[in-house]
Amino acid sequence: MRAVYDVSQVRAAEQALMSGLPEGALMERAATGLADTCATLLRDLGMPIAGARAALLVGSGNNGGDALYAGARLAARGMRVSAVVLGDRCHAGGLEALLAAGGTVSASDKDVTSADLVLDGVVGIGGKGALRAEAARFARLAADSGALVVAVDIPSGVDADTGAVADPGAAVDADVTVTFGCLKPGLVVAPGRDRAGAVVVVDIGLDASLPRAQAHVLDASDISMAVPEPGAEDYKYSRGVVGIAAGSPRYRGAAFMATGSARHGNVGMVHVLDRGDGIAQALVDEFWDVVVSSAAPVATARTTAWVVGPGLGLDHDAIRVLTDVLAVDAPVVVDADALRLLHESGPAASLAARTAPTVLTPHVGEFAALGYVCGSGAAEDRLAAARRAAGELGAIVVLKGAGTVVASPGGDSFIDTFATADLGTAGSGDVLAGLTGALLAGAAARGHLNEDLAAEVAAAAVGLHGIAGALAADGGRPVTAPDIIASLPAAIAAVRRGTVS
Repeated sequence: MRAVYDVSQVRAAEQALMSGLPEGALMERAATGLADTCATLLRDLGMPIAGARAALLVGSGNNGGDALYAGARLAARGMRVSAVVLGDRCHAGGLEALLAAGGTVSASDKDVTSADLVLDGVVGIGGKGALRAEAARFARLAADSGALVVAVDIPSGVDADTGAVADPGAAVDADVTVTFGCLKPGLVVAPGRDRAGAVVVVDIGLDASLPRAQAHVLDASDISMAVPEPGAEDYKYSRGVVGIAAGSPRYRGAAFMATGSARHGNVGMVHVLDRGDGIAQALVDEFWDVVVSSAAPVATARTTAWVVGPGLGLDHDAIRVLTDVLAVDAPVVVDADALRLLHESGPAASLAARTAPTVLTPHVGEFAALGYVCGSGAAEDRLAAARRAAGELGAIVVLKGAGTVVASPGGDSFIDTFATADLGTAGSGDVLAGLTGALLAGAAARGHLNEDLAAEVAAAAVGLHGIAGALAADGGRPVTAPDIIASLPAAIAAVRRGTVS
């Protein structure tokens, strides 16, 4: 699990660290790590360091200083380094070091268009908004040059706290971002993550000065903890039982998507609520291992989590079902139609009265139906929007989309990095709902599940969903929701074996 810190936390940690270091030592660490990473990247591309060309896009702040000092180290290794100063000033010490190492200062387009390496040191993690016209022009030159573009700490034009890109035409598009000390939200939250390229974290000694992180990125080993292999003493009930309240005559397929994915969610049993409309019987005809009952959810023995909403409909009976499921003292996943029903008096009161973890899984439209927006362009802040909603609703919020964010009412949050655009297909959200419910059912069966732990399990489900989507798309194949379901066993096996690429 990798920690993610916002700019204010990073700045405070830097100040605390610098108070015990000689002046300039922290920038020296950053520049050394940046130069070493660039040299390694060039070698990996089969490019000799000596004689290669590097162009530095240099702003007026410390980010530009990092680029200048790194450029000086690359020049000392034989690279031909030119700095393009974008502004009326730059870091004096860094410029002096570059010139002393044989680097030059230039404003020529050719220095960028003929470069093998472009270092983006225009704006650092404190930058807001779009790049100025001249800097944006050089950013476009770098993108068109064919050079390896390496961003220093954060791609210029990307908000480090939110990932927002105010103007897509006025932001750097990096191949690699070398960030210092820790991950920042803008490197992992869309759309900023799509500008960052591969992210390399350089250790500059911040760890001891950073607070407890409240935002994290899960890796495959973290996801594997949510899908443990059964032990010798396990049986169907010890592995968890997930209840599914989904589908309606108009939206039959949603029940199949949610139930089908839950079956592959490492759970011992799937229990379907029979609403008397024939869908439960159709599910049993398709999935022989599923059990059905028309009993009220609170009376259904041994269920350890529930999923409600996919294809449920918006009528009075759907409201009744949602209210009944929310009355269960077990984790509940609320998805799709059920999200749109939460403003009704019955479900709203039931949600407020719950003590077990509740997971809401809205896409942007459903998020708006809950009364929240996550903005766009310069105002986009998916992480803050999900955190706010989680706190106000008293529920875990899974804000779906490019870079899904999972936020707990307690403040912990998780940012997904596994999903691809292949998941943008009908029924994919129903698949995620069923899978999330199954993982929660398994976790609840294994022991007490508070909101923060439930949020981590939900984040693992999001990651596993993304891995399954990528496996389904292997070789460029188009992906449907049933393809994602079919790939879930292979996705679970991959995280268990540590073979996720």
